[in-house]
Amino acid sequence: MIAENRLIASLPRADRLRLLAVCEPHELKLSTILCEPDTPTRCVYFPISGFISLITLIDGHTGIEVGMVGSEGMLGSEVALGVVTSPVRALVQGDGLAHRITALAFKREIAESAALRRLLGRYLYVRMTQLAASAACLRFHLIGPRLARWLLMSQDRAHSNHFHVTQEFLAYMLGVRRVGITSAASSLQRNGLIEYHRGEMTVVDRHGLELASCNCYVAERRAYAKLLG
Repeated sequence: MIAENRLIASLPRADRLRLLAVCEPHELKLSTILCEPDTPTRCVYFPISGFISLITLIDGHTGIEVGMVGSEGMLGSEVALGVVTSPVRALVQGDGLAHRITALAFKREIAESAALRRLLGRYLYVRMTQLAASAACLRFHLIGPRLARWLLMSQDRAHSNHFHVTQEFLAYMLGVRRVGITSAASSLQRNGLIEYHRGEMTVVDRHGLELASCNCYVAERRAYAKLLG
């Protein structure tokens, strides 16, 4: 587990301490829904550990994951744009901790801190590039490389080679049938890249998994590093 959220840690000391002073610790519990589409954004979350899936719901379907937030980011960035509702469902995918702040208090911090405004502008741009990449990935890439990418993203945010995930949940996140996940995961396991048993996932060969992933994974990391370090 790391000690801090990367966005908050990158703020100048005075701005960082002022923001943390109005935050409260919050436990992220697996499968908890933090917000729903078109509902008021009451709180903003800065994960320290654990991670959150961002899910788009369409025409009454179960939805599909379009993004993921861990200690590199935040949930509730729409508040920085003056928008009072969430565009997605936010589902806790990995247990952990977060800094939580009310949307009203966060608006006040944005108004007070030029450094926070600049940081949020960069972060929103990175989120836009990630959403665009997710849309293209869903349309053009096969299940196997997409699964490898998803596992790498989860490992990064879990800060561990081991995490819990079911095949049913993977099918939900990737928007495919469970049989497709079973086949793709079995292939990764036969190649010695992962070990999977009864919902317990272990990344055995990260380098091999990166080679098996589509290039969206590296592109997203580069976009983040370019603008946010």
